Amino acid sequence: MNRPQIAVVGAGPGGLAAAVLLASKGLDVTVYEAQPEIGGRTSSIELGEFTFDRGPTFFLMPYVLQEIFTAAGRDMNDYADLVRLDPMYRLVIGQQGKPDVTIDATQDLDEMARQLSSLHPEDGKAFESFVAHNRRKLNAAEPILRRPIRSFVDLIRADAAKVLPVLKPTETVDSLSSKYFTHPASKIAVGFQSKYLGMSPYDCPSLFTILPFIEYEYGVWHPRGGCNALMHALADVFVELGGKIRTNMPVKRVMTERGKVVGLQFESETVACDHAVINADATWAIKNLFPESVRGKTTDESLDKKKYSCSTYMMYLGVEGEVDLPHHTIRTAPDYSGNLADIGRDEGWAGSLTDDPSFYVCNPSVTDPSLAPAGCSSLYVLMPTPNTRAPIDWEKESAGCRALLLERMRSVLGVDLTGRIREEMILTPEDWASQNINFGATFNLAHSLDQMLHKRPQHKVPFADGAWLVGGGTHPGSGLPVIFLSSQITAGLVLKELGIDTRRRAARAGETALAGAAS
Repeated sequence: MNRPQIAVVGAGPGGLAAAVLLASKGLDVTVYEAQPEIGGRTSSIELGEFTFDRGPTFFLMPYVLQEIFTAAGRDMNDYADLVRLDPMYRLVIGQQGKPDVTIDATQDLDEMARQLSSLHPEDGKAFESFVAHNRRKLNAAEPILRRPIRSFVDLIRADAAKVLPVLKPTETVDSLSSKYFTHPASKIAVGFQSKYLGMSPYDCPSLFTILPFIEYEYGVWHPRGGCNALMHALADVFVELGGKIRTNMPVKRVMTERGKVVGLQFESETVACDHAVINADATWAIKNLFPESVRGKTTDESLDKKKYSCSTYMMYLGVEGEVDLPHHTIRTAPDYSGNLADIGRDEGWAGSLTDDPSFYVCNPSVTDPSLAPAGCSSLYVLMPTPNTRAPIDWEKESAGCRALLLERMRSVLGVDLTGRIREEMILTPEDWASQNINFGATFNLAHSLDQMLHKRPQHKVPFADGAWLVGGGTHPGSGLPVIFLSSQITAGLVLKELGIDTRRRAARAGETALAGAAS
């Protein structure tokens, strides 16, 4: 009997994790990656002797990835070396007309409470209550993060319904944190994490106060070699399981006959398959891999009208000498709300650039010397920006953004790079858009309430039987651990459709999670 042929489009985190889960069940799985290297937005950049993560630079909730390794009969620690960071990151919070506030965020909750109490006497005790509240919230939310949410019916299942009271649709991350904290810097300390989703805390649904809690509960981790090392770890397991990876293979079209997937079309060949698991920017993939004639109401116009996250301006700098910064440093703009409004508060309307913006610096060489030559540093600098819907001429503005960021690093963080930059690469929102990301929206579709849960693009593509989505553009959303949850959901649904009972041998943690995803 012939095994079903599974094609995975894209070797990003969701595609590789789904491929591992499917191959672990003995299926014939091939991953097709458009680029020369694996990883997608979690690939690496090499400039001379310097190595950089292209996108994500830290890892949360390692146990979620361990579940995938466990389902494949492997131990993640045999394939990846994770280092817990403490402090997790340094926050430099700008204040208008006042000195910046510096907070070294730590999993030592007593120390964290002490730092917040120094800002306002009641904020330390409020932090303890905030953590306890979000511990309950994450516990309630976990069922909907691990299961397909195809309609409102899935939300009213007994366990999933527990989260409905904590969704609080009228509240945002900022309005909820304002109920706990008094000092503006305290609120920013537990609210800026909404930017992990490319959203403003003034718009991001209050459910996502679980993000700072996840940091404090489970830690912030650095994979040695960078986050791309996790992609290679997954790829290694996948190949051990008999899977195949073909790079330099951009897909032109998902071929269908009478509403059923039959194969993939490439530039110079076609490949037959029974199922296509698509790990690409979701709305870009739907627009470009399926003709409008087969999509029904899902038109290009309807997809482009959705709300999209912000984008990012990126600098990858190979620097002479060591840099006196911790592994992660976030500096928020003195006019924080104004900066967020400039970026695009409503996740879609045209924005502008800010004179004194928020920015982030990753200095991984202090933890992982393998990323730079001896005595040198690999610096990653990120500035959130509007996506390409904004009328910004990036060819014209890029040099000014570079000069501004270098000046702010010098004047605010005390890091002068004059004459020290040996290697350099810049990515603008236009560059992200050229990498098949709709509007260059680096964090995918916005996570507004009208685009969460069953209102995000579905794991099972409705107009093409055998086509599936995985990754940040579908439920549960963006961010590496959440994308790994989406891979469990998508793989579970594919296995269920193939009649493979994932609950039959559910003694192992990963298979238990896979069984839940298939239900």
